[in-house]
Amino acid sequence: MKKNTKDTIVIGFALFSMFFGAGNLIFPAFLGNKVGSQFLAAIIGFIITGVGLPFLAITACSMGDGTFDSISNRIGKRFSTILTILLFMAIGPMLAIPRTAATTFELAITPFFPNIPPIVAMIIYFLINIFFVFKSSSVIDTLGKYLTPTLIILLGFIIIKGLLIPIDKIVSTNAVNVFSSSLLEGYQTMDAIAALLFAGIITKSLKSKGYRNKEMSSMLFKSSAVAGIGLAFVYGGLTYIGAQTVNLTSESLGKTEILILISKSILGNLGPILIGTAMGLACLTTSIGLLSSGAEFFEKVSKGKLNYKLNVIIISIVSLVIATLGVDKIIVLSVPILNVLYPVAVTLIVTSFLNNLINNINAIRLGTYTSLIFGILSIIPGINLTFIPLAKLGFPWVLPTVIAIVIGCMLFPNTYKKFSEV
Repeated sequence: MKKNTKDTIVIGFALFSMFFGAGNLIFPAFLGNKVGSQFLAAIIGFIITGVGLPFLAITACSMGDGTFDSISNRIGKRFSTILTILLFMAIGPMLAIPRTAATTFELAITPFFPNIPPIVAMIIYFLINIFFVFKSSSVIDTLGKYLTPTLIILLGFIIIKGLLIPIDKIVSTNAVNVFSSSLLEGYQTMDAIAALLFAGIITKSLKSKGYRNKEMSSMLFKSSAVAGIGLAFVYGGLTYIGAQTVNLTSESLGKTEILILISKSILGNLGPILIGTAMGLACLTTSIGLLSSGAEFFEKVSKGKLNYKLNVIIISIVSLVIATLGVDKIIVLSVPILNVLYPVAVTLIVTSFLNNLINNINAIRLGTYTSLIFGILSIIPGINLTFIPLAKLGFPWVLPTVIAIVIGCMLFPNTYKKFSEV
């Protein structure tokens, strides 16, 4: 096998593993259940934001020095620091880590031990997290190495069988704005945010293998294609099978319960055990990675004033409290947070990716701050932005951001800079 081909596959699987959070799997199945016969539009929308945006983010970062700093520092160093802290809070103690704990409880504990109180199970969950993070044990790396392929094989079997032998007929749910709502549902994976923070890992790996400039861009594209096809298959397949469950569920059924229903319908009574165990362990490996990286980041940003072990404990306690809310309530909590962070992230990603076309630094700053302002306005009760085009679809920030960039280009005609000049 040629070196380029081998590296493409290795980096592609690495990317897949980074974004293949077990918690993400609850969203496409639930989405399919809600849209029914309109599953195709839902699949396209979900894949655009759940798969396309993360890899666009990595590509955008690679156009600088491969890190998020290279695109956020253009707006300002203080802005970059504050935004990075907020992003780490989102993929750490506020949303992602609690979601792994809640998902584990609902998928791997409740179905088999219904009498265990959530707080008890989650205290044990975070004690296990802390143990592995403090010990830096290779056991969890070994688990992760084998868990991802195992979960892929299991999901692959479920999806293929669901395609060949449908659970039930697909019917209409009379859902409206399916495509736009699916774009917003893809936000919930939080992979675009994670991509910005973890982009440096991938570019560093490629550099260590000797890739530079155009060759690196080519490798990133090919590797992203490998990972993207895998994720699209999983997300698309689960959305389609979720669409087969419309007549089998009630309005009160939660996201994790739909996934349990699917696994039981396809694999029998063994299904929930297999999917619950595999996803519970996969959630554990994900949360340990997020806990460790978050603790390191806050130690670095505080210049050592907050030491690593203290950060681990603080993040675990905050995550524990939020995790007790349950998966569905955590998702409700995440909506306003992501509605503020995603417009800024998408603006930075797109303007960086189109750096040769949009390189007026002051116009980019004006557009970025505009996206932030309208993201905040969109979540304030009592403020109605529906007069703005696309607002009813959930994107009130898009047109104002574009207008702000255009105005910025006219007001500041002599402030054109490339990445290397910022």
